[in-house]
Amino acid sequence: MKMIYLPAVAATLASIIGAPAAAEPIIWGFQAEQLEYRFMDGEDAFVWDFDALAGSDELRFVWRSEGEIGESSGDFEGLENQLRLQMPISTFFDSVVGIQASTPDGAPDRYNAVFGVKGLAPQWFEIDADLYVSDHPFFRFEAEYEALLTNRLILTPSIEMNMPLKDDAARNQAAGGPTFEIGARISYDLIDRAVSPYIGVNYERAFGGTSDMLRAAGEDKDAFSIVVGTRIMF
Repeated sequence: MKMIYLPAVAATLASIIGAPAAAEPIIWGFQAEQLEYRFMDGEDAFVWDFDALAGSDELRFVWRSEGEIGESSGDFEGLENQLRLQMPISTFFDSVVGIQASTPDGAPDRYNAVFGVKGLAPQWFEIDADLYVSDHPFFRFEAEYEALLTNRLILTPSIEMNMPLKDDAARNQAAGGPTFEIGARISYDLIDRAVSPYIGVNYERAFGGTSDMLRAAGEDKDAFSIVVGTRIMF
């Protein structure tokens, strides 16, 4: 993910906290990759996915939040928050260590330690690969690419895979049964890169034992939605 740094604000923050003149400037930023309304076959939903960061080039503290809440019921279909530390390990990649809390409505809470990498792969694919470690471990891989159709019009395809590494029957997750989420969004940079409204599609499907568990519980194994939202970055 690309962040815009505000040197003037960073310098002010550094002076407020009394940082020495020779110290690295504090940087901070906020980026909501998804802040959208999903039109679905069943209940429509509000969805968000954002990172807020503060730190330096050598060490960044990141609060990551992802969630989905039903439009009519107000119930959380998913709610996840992470506190992450990022440190560079190469020119284009950071290592990640942190903690994650998943606390949706109607399902047991889960807490994990997080270990991963994040950065830009060849051809400028944005990559996130994280291992979540606890009594219910899983692996998550995310990739996204920004294709410039014009200077302001951008097509962003994305894919996310969640792979349970151990059965978690209480949350309808089976070891080796992945869930894929594929999306494509066309955005327009309305105010530089700070505000970019978009429209797109999103499709999610479970496979293997996870799909079997969902069917047995009377839940859908897949979901398609039309999405309308905006990216926000500052």
